[in-house]
Amino acid sequence: MTEAMIRLRMSAHDAHYAGGLVDGARMLNLFGDVATELLIRHDGDEGLFVAYDNVEFLAPVFAGDYIEATGRIVSAGNTSRRMEFEARKVISPASVPGQPSAADVLPEPVVVCRATGTCVVKKECQRKKTGG
Repeated sequence: MTEAMIRLRMSAHDAHYAGGLVDGARMLNLFGDVATELLIRHDGDEGLFVAYDNVEFLAPVFAGDYIEATGRIVSAGNTSRRMEFEARKVISPASVPGQPSAADVLPEPVVVCRATGTCVVKKECQRKKTGG
């Protein structure tokens, strides 16, 4: 089964709402990057994201949080690739008075978003097959 993961810190630029809250759409952006890597690994081509069929926002994300976004191909047809995604918060700012740079590694990752969707790679663009 083909899997991929990226980890990055949400910046002040990612914050869209009061209190440094990050727009949920940012998680979908991360899933799109993960999907692109999955397609490259599976087919040797970036392909196209066709649709999300389910998206769940489960916990808030704030500027300063570190997010791991993972995905995997769960089934592959002739051109379609069905994928599952999950984003987890793994580090958060500690909010220690007088120490604005303090941060904590969370004892357990917090799942902030889950989604499923489908991508397509045209048959003539498929350069390799690693097996799903």
